[in-house]
Amino acid sequence: MSEGERVLVVERSLLMTDPGWVGFRTDGLDEFPDLVRTQGRFVDRESAEGDRALKQVIPYLVLRDGRRYFLMRRTRAGGDARLHDRYSIGVGGHLNPGDEDLERGLLREWAEELAADFVPAFTLVGLLNDDRTDVGSVHIGAVFVADAAGRPVTIREGDKLEGAFAEPAEVAAVSERLESWSLIVFRQLEEQGPA
Repeated sequence: MSEGERVLVVERSLLMTDPGWVGFRTDGLDEFPDLVRTQGRFVDRESAEGDRALKQVIPYLVLRDGRRYFLMRRTRAGGDARLHDRYSIGVGGHLNPGDEDLERGLLREWAEELAADFVPAFTLVGLLNDDRTDVGSVHIGAVFVADAAGRPVTIREGDKLEGAFAEPAEVAAVSERLESWSLIVFRQLEEQGPA
């Protein structure tokens, strides 16, 4: 984490009671962007990581190509050995000063993480929370879905991540190694079926 990094947070009490829920929700979705805009504030990330009264807001993009998911695997070149060979279907990160709203933050993450000659339409589809871990208890995900529509996409940091579109069965085959948020979202989207 960057020294002195400031991240956008919302008071937990505005989002949920304690203990928080686990999973994917759509209730309150219409109000969430306004809540972030009007009630969000930037604080030092290091202090936010240890404060359960705050939820760090993470725009979390699931990129699809029809039914396929953009599936990423963390390589052993990454810094955190706990994440080596873990899989994800989500691209996302903290909102920082300069990100005007959820979508601007997501656009920045798109440009930093993925290489593509297009920017897709982002659709907010749900909120993601998992209070079962220390990390999960201080974050909330705003889940967006976008469709590549057959256009190529690659990973910018190819030494740390590998990524390609994968059929749902291929994602299911690595479900035991999916990061928790990715597993929750994958199950939800598969349960919903085709859009």
